[in-house]
Amino acid sequence: MHLLAFPNPAELALSIRASALVFEDPKSKELLDRIKRIAPSELNVLIIGETGTGKELVARHIHELSARRNGPFMAVNCCALSETLIESELFGHVKGAFTGATTDKAGWFEAASGGTIFLDEIGDLPQSVQVKLLRVLQEREVVRVGSHKAIPIDVRLIAATNVKLEEAVLAGRFREDLYYRLNVAALNLLPLRQRTGDILPLVEHFLKIYGQRLGCPETTVSPTAKQTLVAHTWPGNIRELENAIHHALLVARDLTITPTDLSLSQLSNFPKAVDPDLGDFEKLENIFQALCEQEHPDLYARVEQALLQAAYKHTGRNQLATARLLGLSRHVVRARLIQRHILASGESKTEKYQPSLPKGVSVSSIVVPDVFPIDLDCKELVFSELSQECWGF
Repeated sequence: MHLLAFPNPAELALSIRASALVFEDPKSKELLDRIKRIAPSELNVLIIGETGTGKELVARHIHELSARRNGPFMAVNCCALSETLIESELFGHVKGAFTGATTDKAGWFEAASGGTIFLDEIGDLPQSVQVKLLRVLQEREVVRVGSHKAIPIDVRLIAATNVKLEEAVLAGRFREDLYYRLNVAALNLLPLRQRTGDILPLVEHFLKIYGQRLGCPETTVSPTAKQTLVAHTWPGNIRELENAIHHALLVARDLTITPTDLSLSQLSNFPKAVDPDLGDFEKLENIFQALCEQEHPDLYARVEQALLQAAYKHTGRNQLATARLLGLSRHVVRARLIQRHILASGESKTEKYQPSLPKGVSVSSIVVPDVFPIDLDCKELVFSELSQECWGF
């Protein structure tokens, strides 16, 4: 059995990370083969998988199989870093760069020089840091906060995420150029429910670890309990399985784990049947879940376009009102309308506008004269925000 585990798993007692990973399921064996082919290269690697599936273990295994195995391996959880200090943590700072910077300090990238740096949850990086990270990857050098001196580095980057970065790119939360720089060699780490052949080997591993720790190494799992374990959906993945075995060893009698000893999560990643009494947003969530299961191509782009079209039509093709309805800025809405080709080409011409006025008030149609600036590329009349506020354009 090919097993990956942390040297001291007891140190991860309060962690949500997977402490062990096996490759017994056919899908896992395919992944292991891909890891072995990618590891010896210097390519950046992007690991995609749910929380608790073992992304850091895979990153460490890639490092151990590479020519950098004798260099440092630095693991950084991006979402655990303070947004105000994340740049300093990654790239370092010089004395006096900000309040509290009393000495020069090297960042994680400098510390990992000659080895590998693992950035977990990279999708949570602020965009300002994404720009600097892109430059570091392109130039192979860092500039500490408060300094103008570039410091050369020799680092291989392995990044991980539990979200689809393609959707984050379309939503404007993640830089497209950085995405392509990271996504050179991608590894999709399947959730435990999709590689059930790994479940019982992991159970045996955790039985051995916790059985020795608790003084009951002879404990076994009954056939019915094994069936229950394999049938469970494991929303918490390997970490949830480890906790379940640990708990079962504490409460099991006669050195045998039965289904009643298993404290399994009632959470599920799968949609419930549509209830006619559900609210609109709950029904919408079920619809989205169904669309995700059907794996429609360009799903995010199509959903965004449908929402934009509906909001734009509802507001009478009023950009400012559309922005308010969607909780976005007018500039973002305008850019999305252009990007999705929702703005018609005929809107570039001078048109008559009939703004809505209070009851009892009437004016003749307002004709926009030709002296108003026209954005020919966007095919849309350009007005100030104040004018739009007043007339509802």
